Amino acid sequence: MADIVLIRHGETEWSATGRHTSTTDIPLTDNGEAQARALAPALAAHRFAAVLCSPRKRAQHTAALAGLTVTDTDDDLAEWDYGNYEGRTTADIHTDAPDWNLWTDGCPGGETPTQVGARLDRVLERARALLCDGDVALVGHGHALRVAGARWIGLSATGGGLLRLDTATLSSLGFEHARPVIDRWNAPA
Repeated sequence: MADIVLIRHGETEWSATGRHTSTTDIPLTDNGEAQARALAPALAAHRFAAVLCSPRKRAQHTAALAGLTVTDTDDDLAEWDYGNYEGRTTADIHTDAPDWNLWTDGCPGGETPTQVGARLDRVLERARALLCDGDVALVGHGHALRVAGARWIGLSATGGGLLRLDTATLSSLGFEHARPVIDRWNAPA
């Protein structure tokens, strides 16, 4: 059976420094572009029925550099909306809210874990329906794709907090005995 391949975008200036980046559309760094190109050989082995991509330029540019043709842009693949915490690091946020945890609290002026989970459930349902035609690639962002991994295996959106996901990595969601499983996680190019 086919797989859902999760592709996190390459490094940006903000991802390199741990700043929460959702709606701010900043470009890949030179290193991020090199990371994206390095994904191409591993992705060439797949026959993708669809390549769904976040609307953010950093995800779209990663897809192009990795040799993928995006078949559709999906707003549901956008990164977690960090609201008032956009552009801030966790350490900086903790100066104002020492007990804050993205995975349980969400973001003031942004999304809750439940809201992000609902978006990623829609993406996974859409991708699953396409698997009869081949693999499906989801090109997106760290926190949103972590939620996708958690939701795939039946965890709540908060379970994404247990799944580390580095820039320009590949993960694979598949099946074992018809049950959803994580086949591979956070694999570098």
